[in-house]
Amino acid sequence: MNRPPISETLDPRQWHLAIRVTTMPADTNAYGDIFGGWLMSQADIAGSTVAIQVAQGRIATVAVKEFRFVAPVLVGDLVNLYARLVRVGRSSITVEVEAWAQREPDPTSTHRVATATFTYVAVSPDGRPRPVNIAGTTEL
Repeated sequence: MNRPPISETLDPRQWHLAIRVTTMPADTNAYGDIFGGWLMSQADIAGSTVAIQVAQGRIATVAVKEFRFVAPVLVGDLVNLYARLVRVGRSSITVEVEAWAQREPDPTSTHRVATATFTYVAVSPDGRPRPVNIAGTTEL
C-alpha cells in the first residue's frame, strides 16, 4: 500500500506534537533544575521537524527570535514539545514551539514551561540557501 508523503498528512500550520522526552538527572544545572540549554536544544529539534517537512529536505537553524522560559523543568518531568509553522519566506521558515511539562507524581498536571520562535533556512547539498517551493505561498 502506498502512503501519501508526510506533507499531505500533517498540516504544518497546525500545532502538533513534535517531541516527547523524559528529563534525566544528567540534564540538570548546578541547582538541580533542568539546564536551559537542554530545553533550547529540544525546542530547536522540535521546530526543525516542521521546517524539514516544509523545506522537503535539509535545513539549518539561523535564528532564535525569542525564547521564553516560563517555568522550571524538573528531573522526571515528561516534556511535550509542540510546533507549528508561522511563515515561509523565499528560503526561510519560521516555526513557533511550545514546551509543556507533565509533573510527577501527578501526570495529569501539565505546565507550559517555555515558548520559542525559530527561523530556519532551506539549504542545498553544498550548504547554500535554496528556495522553498510551497506553491508560491509566502505567508501562511
